Amino acid sequence: MPEPVISTDIPGLQKFVTGKVRDVYDLGDALLLVATDRISAFDVVLPTGIPDKGRVLTQMSVFWFELTKDLLPNHLIATDMDTIGQRLRDAGATEITSELVSQLEGRSLLVKKCKAFPVECVVRGYLAGSAYNDYKTMFGHGGTVNLYGIPVPVGLRESDLFPEPLFTPASKSHSGHDENITQARAAEIVGQAAFEELKAKSIALYTTARDYAAQHGIIIADTKFEFGEIDGQIILIDEALTPDSSRFWEASDYKPGRAQLSFDKQFVRDYLLTLDWDKTAPGPALPAEIVEKTAEKYRDAYRRLTGRELHEGAQQ
Repeated sequence: MPEPVISTDIPGLQKFVTGKVRDVYDLGDALLLVATDRISAFDVVLPTGIPDKGRVLTQMSVFWFELTKDLLPNHLIATDMDTIGQRLRDAGATEITSELVSQLEGRSLLVKKCKAFPVECVVRGYLAGSAYNDYKTMFGHGGTVNLYGIPVPVGLRESDLFPEPLFTPASKSHSGHDENITQARAAEIVGQAAFEELKAKSIALYTTARDYAAQHGIIIADTKFEFGEIDGQIILIDEALTPDSSRFWEASDYKPGRAQLSFDKQFVRDYLLTLDWDKTAPGPALPAEIVEKTAEKYRDAYRRLTGRELHEGAQQ
């Protein structure tokens, strides 16, 4: 396996933001988003990276940006290193070596700057994750089940299909613990008109991706989108429909009433739960077997959905 990229450093440029996964560089009229191979679990960034994870996130996002561009414009400018290299030089990068190009290639997005909406737009097709935990709590009290202000049937099991996709926004938190909020609260935050458009676009994007993935044997159980605004136009930003922002399940193994086989970092979570670790930083190192299995899950999701091998890339 290739060595994981844990951090990036572009001589002459300072990082604008260092997130759990992405290093962001401000290039003046654009941003460079570099997806590293860092992995987090329980809101803690672990010391061990997952090889090619950042490339999967980047190239899968590019795939979905292209597939959904007629539904909604996105922030992507370019992914090719000729364009990115020139923009880096224009922004003041002092040295762009072949090693740096190799490190950035396939994991970098040159994107438009915009004003981001301060909510995450979550669409849930199936009852899983935090929604399942919250549903169990409310169901235990009897009466009408009202999930984040949305009426849903009583008696649902873990991983059951909702009658229709639910739009369940979340508030963004600098602490890393985003909170599910009602649609009414989201409308207060962004304004009613913007909320209605964000909701409609989120559901349209999800259903388009869900139907496409189903043809390739993958269930997209839920996903989250982020949106921005340029000159009054709403656009899709950040990443889109990746194993980090979505739950991808193996359709051939799907069975309601239990957790499902997934294409994400579940191997990591399951391993960590066997340890005597209090889920606070610093996180433990991962053994090679867990790293390899997790990396292959990410690559497999990319192959299944795009029909490409990862290193074929996606040039714009």
